[in-house]
Amino acid sequence: MNILPRDKQIDIVAALCEGNGIRATARLTDTDRKTVARLALQVGRGCAELHDRVMVGLRVPRVELDELWAFVGKKQRNVTREDSLDIGDQYTFIALASSAKAIIAYYTGKRDNISTNDFVRDLSERVLGRPEISSDGFRPYRTAIPAVFGARVDYGQIVKTLSVTDLRKDAAHRYSPAEVVAVARDVVCGLPTEISTSYAERGNLSVRTGCKRFARLTLSHSKKLTHHLAGISLYVAHYNFCRVHEALTPDVRHQNTPAMAVGVADHVWSIGELIGAALAAAPRGPVDTPSGRRHRFQVIEGDRC
Repeated sequence: MNILPRDKQIDIVAALCEGNGIRATARLTDTDRKTVARLALQVGRGCAELHDRVMVGLRVPRVELDELWAFVGKKQRNVTREDSLDIGDQYTFIALASSAKAIIAYYTGKRDNISTNDFVRDLSERVLGRPEISSDGFRPYRTAIPAVFGARVDYGQIVKTLSVTDLRKDAAHRYSPAEVVAVARDVVCGLPTEISTSYAERGNLSVRTGCKRFARLTLSHSKKLTHHLAGISLYVAHYNFCRVHEALTPDVRHQNTPAMAVGVADHVWSIGELIGAALAAAPRGPVDTPSGRRHRFQVIEGDRC
């Protein structure tokens, strides 16, 4: 990775951000797949650091929250007691600015109270003023958002009731979501004027299209949590800074990215600029996840370890 020419690095990152996996990118760019994986990991870590430095002090009127499912290593039903917490289901919490279409906060972890609190706390440190927040009916949001934001938030939940059974077994409906039979909007605190997660749900489709690690029914799932996190960070940075959003570009002469819409960028970044900024911000040395640090130690019993 250290001796790859910048043009080759651009080709690799461009292929990854267009929804290709590690092996497909290696074939397209005529590069060893381990080299592709190392570059993706380093650039992804830098993108995470870049996001933390740049996406702060934002004034956004509305924010929509949603969670995106994926798995690392194996699906949750196959996880054993010997497996670490890095293995199994991993949910990516995403906060999307509804008008600017920017991903202003994201967090990957288990779908529980701890991850929800960490995600909401990170979001509160990035936005200013009194935002209006909408989310789905996930219960931990009801306590986390009022506790973190206090009185400076207008928050509501949209609760969708799905049909219990779907007897259609044809290929066109086998993997489709269940039918929505009822929709309820609940004001949790403040006075939200609009309660909807439509933009966030549409953003989930963009994530699954642009980041191969979220593709269903393939072998492109992440095998390690560190690479999964790096892949998500790379996608978010490319989406915010490099990708021109059609909803923000009514005139082809004035192209806008989500980062430009929230005021943290003044032009459309090239992939070369993104790589340069990410590698400059990337932390040196390996970065362990909290659960990974717990599994570095072994209990020694007699002459066995």
